[in-house]
Amino acid sequence: MTNNSIVQKLWNLCDVLRDDGINYSDYVTELVLLLFIKMVHENTEAETLDKHTLPEGCRWTDLSSKSGINLLNDYKAILLALSTGKRTTVVKAEKPSGEDKVEEVIVHEDPLISAIYADAQTRLREPRHLEQMIKTLDQIDWFSVQKDGLGDLYEGLLEKNANETKSGAGQYFTPRDLIDSIVRCIKPQAGEVVQDPAAGTAGFLIAADQYIKDHTDDLYNLSDKDKNFQKNKAFIGVELVPSTRRLALMNCLLHGMEGDDEGVVHLGNALGQVGASLAKADVILANPPFGTSKGGDASITRDDLTYDTSNKQLAFLQHIYRNLKPGGRAAVVLPDNVLFEAGRGAEIRRDLMNKCNLHTILRLPTGIFYAAGVKTNVLFFTKGSTTDKLQDKNCTQNVWVYDLRTNMPNFGKRTPFGEQHLKPFEDVFGDKADGTTKRAEGEYSFGAEQISVDKTKVAENQGVDDKLVHSRWRCFARDWIANTKGDSLDISWLKDKDSVDASDLPEPDVLAKEAKDELTAALGELAELLAALQGAN
Repeated sequence: MTNNSIVQKLWNLCDVLRDDGINYSDYVTELVLLLFIKMVHENTEAETLDKHTLPEGCRWTDLSSKSGINLLNDYKAILLALSTGKRTTVVKAEKPSGEDKVEEVIVHEDPLISAIYADAQTRLREPRHLEQMIKTLDQIDWFSVQKDGLGDLYEGLLEKNANETKSGAGQYFTPRDLIDSIVRCIKPQAGEVVQDPAAGTAGFLIAADQYIKDHTDDLYNLSDKDKNFQKNKAFIGVELVPSTRRLALMNCLLHGMEGDDEGVVHLGNALGQVGASLAKADVILANPPFGTSKGGDASITRDDLTYDTSNKQLAFLQHIYRNLKPGGRAAVVLPDNVLFEAGRGAEIRRDLMNKCNLHTILRLPTGIFYAAGVKTNVLFFTKGSTTDKLQDKNCTQNVWVYDLRTNMPNFGKRTPFGEQHLKPFEDVFGDKADGTTKRAEGEYSFGAEQISVDKTKVAENQGVDDKLVHSRWRCFARDWIANTKGDSLDISWLKDKDSVDASDLPEPDVLAKEAKDELTAALGELAELLAALQGAN
């Protein structure tokens, strides 16, 4: 069985949950509470997990051998025991006249397991549905899954859930191909601290960990001290939503990432004190949540950010470039409004380009995130300048922009976005993670040479040959961004095939007359249709 077929089989269990009256939004949470117990069992059987195994009495074998109401009651008791670390037992009185005693028995003292199962409870009401889920999980060919890794299977389930728009889970999931491409550009190294202040289900952190493992023979080339650092200290994320953090902790543990006593992903608000207390990082990778802060700036409680703003992405951007070590690297996914918002937005972008070398912007196509029509970009920057990592003024000299949006498909289920769409960008980005690879303008993938240039932006192309203006890969000087764009980073030059060129439009009175004529003709056709219908009656 392939991972995809197993993911589909797991997803089909949601029909069982629906039959038990469980809401769509709770499907994955309900499923993974049980699935994680099974995966720990399989990892333990395969001897690939030797720590954080579940305590006796809370394991898969304690469930799979039961049925009926005893099964459901025991499952509820197991979830409670994993959550609290304690199990309530009733000790029968030795004499008929005595009273039974209720005692709490310590089941485990593992803070990570308690964090994963915090407040966990099942909404299942029918024992037969739980039995059906257990039998289905037992029928899966787990041996074939082990070859690709249980973590990858779990990640596939999260992606499946994110693609189901009814669940609303897409906001916590960045497309895997985009994450992998960003990580290949940033190139995290063993010994570096990698952070994600908006961790979601920990996709960026897991991809960074896998990249390092791929380049160290699965950490085999590292010393014991360095291996321990990679497992417990190299990665740190912050997630605001408890149920999402649960998914992230499970995801990390199944990928062999343990973190500190709170796990790899801490519960909290990166725009509050949790974020302010984070140590500085070598690498920060993030896709902050879209939208403004609800209730004004109620969720932005940092007093150490220079520029007050109710725009969460601008607040996250400040946190990220402030929290980098000198010479540290970052890649952050941001919507278009961050690139052109005036006022505070311009001040923050100016501060970013002062303190960091903002060397690359990738304009992403529409349709690759859960919110339809949202236009996003990836900003790549390094703390300090190309020659001095401690420099904090005028660090950006040139900004390279790759346009992967103009005349690209509107991606979705029918037109999936994949690695092949990002390969041309990675090629021109270059081998150096700090963006200092020698670069040259000119990249014509996806029919770029056939795309016309926006006449309203011809001034941007002065001094550039006719072919080069059709390139998807262009370089813009910092002075030009300041003087011509007013520090807006919403830079485009290619014209979408469906856009209208304002310079080619007729005069307003001509447009108005054409609209009036079309409306008059339409009213006449409706009158004829109405008369025909009345005649038929």
